[in-house]
Amino acid sequence: MANHKSSIKRIRSNEAKRVLNKYQHKTVRNAVRKLRAMEDKNEAATLFPIVAGMLDKLAKRNIIHKNKASNLKSGLQVHVNALA
Repeated sequence: MANHKSSIKRIRSNEAKRVLNKYQHKTVRNAVRKLRAMEDKNEAATLFPIVAGMLDKLAKRNIIHKNKASNLKSGLQVHVNALA
């Protein structure tokens, strides 16, 4: 167990940040799954910018790596363009 007051506070804040990061990451993963499951091009085209923004925000906050966000956005764009 931590002995310093600052390390006790750090443990507490790290746990709070971990929970928030986990929630945001899971939300974006579900949005990506939803977009990949779409068959209608119009719906997918309207949802894509929202999901791309969510991915950019995760990358900006270092929850995911910027290259991972870029790869996901690229794959999603290919999926949206391939829809009939």
